[in-house]
Amino acid sequence: MSRKVYVALPVLNESANLPGLIESFNKQDMKDFDLVVCVNNYDYWWDEPGKVAQCADNQKSLKYLLSTDKLSVHVIDRCSPGRGWPDKRGGVGWARKMAMDEIIKEAEDSDIIVSIDADTYYPENYLSAIQNYFSNYSGSYGLSLPYFHKLIDEDTNRLILRYEIYMRYYLLNMLQINNPYAFTALGSAMAFPVWAYKKVGGLKPVKSGEDFYFLQKLIKNGNIGLWAETIAYPSSRFSDRVLFGTGPALIKGDRGDWESYPIYNYRNFALIEKTFEKFPHLFVKDYSTPMDRFLKLQNQDDNLWGALRQNYKDPENFVKACIRKVDGLRILQFLRSEQQKNSETNEISLIHYMDEMGSYKTKMQSSFQNISFETSSIKQLDDLRIMLFKEEMRIRKARR
Repeated sequence: MSRKVYVALPVLNESANLPGLIESFNKQDMKDFDLVVCVNNYDYWWDEPGKVAQCADNQKSLKYLLSTDKLSVHVIDRCSPGRGWPDKRGGVGWARKMAMDEIIKEAEDSDIIVSIDADTYYPENYLSAIQNYFSNYSGSYGLSLPYFHKLIDEDTNRLILRYEIYMRYYLLNMLQINNPYAFTALGSAMAFPVWAYKKVGGLKPVKSGEDFYFLQKLIKNGNIGLWAETIAYPSSRFSDRVLFGTGPALIKGDRGDWESYPIYNYRNFALIEKTFEKFPHLFVKDYSTPMDRFLKLQNQDDNLWGALRQNYKDPENFVKACIRKVDGLRILQFLRSEQQKNSETNEISLIHYMDEMGSYKTKMQSSFQNISFETSSIKQLDDLRIMLFKEEMRIRKARR
């Protein structure tokens, strides 16, 4: 079956990055793809002294994209005066959604949507590796691709390494308990077939986290893959255009605020695992789970599973309903609530985790027992990142 690839790109204040991005896609070893770009800003920004420079930069991007002859590019103008977002609707979520909704107007259900960002480097095999994945796994609802942040300078490197270690630590723990919500949400590194996009009702255009919520929707309907023979290389830059993600994490981290990105006590992931293991048994009657108290508070309901038993009369669909109920967002909220009880430092939690995992023990004894996010060398932190990256890639590939 022929699967054409469509690439969806939101653009805001990216004129400096676009030539490099276009060149990287001009070098792709797969040529049959279209690029759909939504250049966007709020309309009222044209009257805001602090924002008008971004509007002017968007005009440069618009001019560049409309004049390039290197690729097949469809440009959506949501940035020119009178065309920008209204006050109460807009942002990267809307821009990403608008590009994707434009794609599905002409794409076949079997075609593929690839979500990218302008500040990310994509190797020459990026699109062909994605196309190959969906050729081999045609029933997959999506693909959360491997990534590796680019290092820039000494100060920024320490911040991005701290953030990426947090991300990899979280995913590794979720993979090791075989949780269905084991994924990394990066709008710059995800892909999915058009039929899956339609089936889940498209992307929800929230101001931040649209990638997280969309991948979570896909998982609630089916399986997503975690491996393709390629890697996206996102930028490590400060940005306040969204509420969370790499840019805001660097800004907060630069202030010494890592509260939103802790190294969770690895034992709390075992509590999640034990809860999910109870789901088949809950079809028969209530059993206590490690997450009961938290879930009852979140749902304001002591009867957590009774309504599901009423609505789902067979075990398989009941378990699926339980998984939808205790989703990726609930898991993160649970981990944060449990983290308040953790008196360990982030470094100690990380060391205890790696001491427990047999595959890390030898390296831990020789290299990382005295790791410090503040004082360890950039090389030592990068070595730690690479070690976690390799372990993550091994598990991703095995799970696919």
